[in-house]
Amino acid sequence: MIAFVGSVFSPYYHWAGRHDPEEHCAVNVAVYGAGSNRWAMTERGRPMVERHRDRLRIGPSRLEWTPDGLTIRVDERATPHFSPIRGTIRVRPEALNGRSFDLDARGRHRWRPIAPSGRVEVALDSPGASWSGNAYFDTNSGAEPLESAFVRWDWSRARLRDSTVVLYDAQRRGGAPLSMALRFDRHGAIEELTPPPRVSLPNGFWRVRRGTQADTTDGVTIRRSLEDSPFYTREILDTRLFGERVEAVHESLDLDRFAHPIVKLMLPFRMPRRRG
Repeated sequence: MIAFVGSVFSPYYHWAGRHDPEEHCAVNVAVYGAGSNRWAMTERGRPMVERHRDRLRIGPSRLEWTPDGLTIRVDERATPHFSPIRGTIRVRPEALNGRSFDLDARGRHRWRPIAPSGRVEVALDSPGASWSGNAYFDTNSGAEPLESAFVRWDWSRARLRDSTVVLYDAQRRGGAPLSMALRFDRHGAIEELTPPPRVSLPNGFWRVRRGTQADTTDGVTIRRSLEDSPFYTREILDTRLFGERVEAVHESLDLDRFAHPIVKLMLPFRMPRRRG
């Protein structure tokens, strides 16, 4: 689940010149299940957005920060069949991290892993489902389009026995590559690690190049593909990191593909817009 203010993947924001982020907000929700995947990302305009210090409303969905953590009340319609995604998500962090990291050389793109680990409780009325498990909560901000600073990136997050590891591997546009490996313990302390070697993964259906970082080059497999689009993929990996066999959430993003005008024209079919 992602809440966007100034939706970085919005074709409408791009065509409008990216001048007014609150005119282009969205809640992206993806639910993966046996035969019941649902995906929603409806963009809302300024009349349907409310922003406060500890809460955010975008259309009918709301996020609120409380002493217990983050409560998200989702009320969206999936595309392309308009099936409802409705329910409550509660994220309870183990510890909070106040440190941000520059992703580019000029400091125009920043990433903050607010709660690298915690618990999540999901109760959906539609589709009817509930579960709980390990959670992750972060934020990204930028002062320019992603495609201005990056050619592509691979990101992954894995839960180890007593810590959480996040990996970034990015090709910056006109600059040195980014390779980052961070370990967060249960109290929020950060350890900067030497990134493991890069491992190539099979291309996605749309030929998006995928890669990750792992202890060995022959011990990584894609357990399940969650998203496979012309510029973005998301998958679950079985991998080995820092001596442990783990499951990792992984994504690959191709910004050259995303910037192509044909891709921009395709996006409204998955990302409808409702201004008010």
